[in-house]
Amino acid sequence: MNSLKKIVTILGARPQFVKAAVLSRIISEMNKIQEVIVHTGQHFDTNMSAVFFNEMQIPTPKYNLAIHGLTHGAMTGQMLEKIEAILIDEKPDAVVVYGDTNSTLAGALAAKKRDIKVIHIEAGLRSFNLKMPEEVNRILTDRISALLSCPTDTALQNLSNEGFDHLPIKIEQHGDIMKDAVAFYSEKSSEKSNIIQDLDLQKDAFVLTTIHRQENTDDAVKMKEIFDALELIHQTKQVILPLHPRTKKMLTKFNINTKITLIDPVGYFDMLELLKNCAMVVTDSGGLQKEAFFCNKNCIIVREETEWLELVAHNFAKIVGTDKDKLVAAFHYFLTANMDFNINLFGENVGKKIHDSICNLIQD
Repeated sequence: MNSLKKIVTILGARPQFVKAAVLSRIISEMNKIQEVIVHTGQHFDTNMSAVFFNEMQIPTPKYNLAIHGLTHGAMTGQMLEKIEAILIDEKPDAVVVYGDTNSTLAGALAAKKRDIKVIHIEAGLRSFNLKMPEEVNRILTDRISALLSCPTDTALQNLSNEGFDHLPIKIEQHGDIMKDAVAFYSEKSSEKSNIIQDLDLQKDAFVLTTIHRQENTDDAVKMKEIFDALELIHQTKQVILPLHPRTKKMLTKFNINTKITLIDPVGYFDMLELLKNCAMVVTDSGGLQKEAFFCNKNCIIVREETEWLELVAHNFAKIVGTDKDKLVAAFHYFLTANMDFNINLFGENVGKKIHDSICNLIQD
């Protein structure tokens, strides 16, 4: 009989696979706790899910719920129901959730309703935009957690501003676990990815772009502005866009034709190589903003706000919304900018710190 304390880890989307890879590896090496992985299925196709587990050697999920393609409410509700059934069977000492997806909130709610401790990794982030489903997910998850692992000073301050100092919740600043992932997997990506050769790309000769947020993809005006800007940038430097399924669908719906280079979604190793070799990044993703920084690349943020204020404050990133002129102006600014990325904004040995805090929490 296994006497180790047990955690259940809830995963659903690409950035969570990346972060979980770091912690799962440390859990396996230290052998102090047992981990059971649940994949909700939120990202389900091979390029957005299975390839991450294969490449990054994340333990195969014990459970795959295959819940995707639904409205936010239906998706969260079905996940909540199925995760609760798993928790009843597994009887874990804690549940670990990452970030701000529907999978995050469903896992946290299911655990809290069973009186199981919730550990939220990447806690305290705020966009202050409650129209974003992710903002609602992260606020609610923080409030019902037993341990909040904060990536930055700003995240810590956000929680303090909201009165979390007065709640019976452990709040610790560990740093950003994604930094560990980029550092660890960067070497492997150089060996295992051929995407730069396959696409015949030259270093610093292209701009890496991802567009996937619903607030952008589902708005015809915003999509036209974004892609008009990308067309203009493409005249100076090739624009490479790994195409999210939702974005692909909406380009067709809005009849937007583009000359930029569209490619299928890529695995983590390919994405790292694209990051390391690009001139800069244009994205509405949260995680990619930091991955760009870790790879010494500037980032243009196609949103009205960011959770990663440190990047903007130090001029590594610019927020442009979906304004074509601002986007193109930021591109030309970063073309000649000479930034010193040698600054520690996101901590060191983050995964080990989180692992030790989890062990302390569930031994109590």
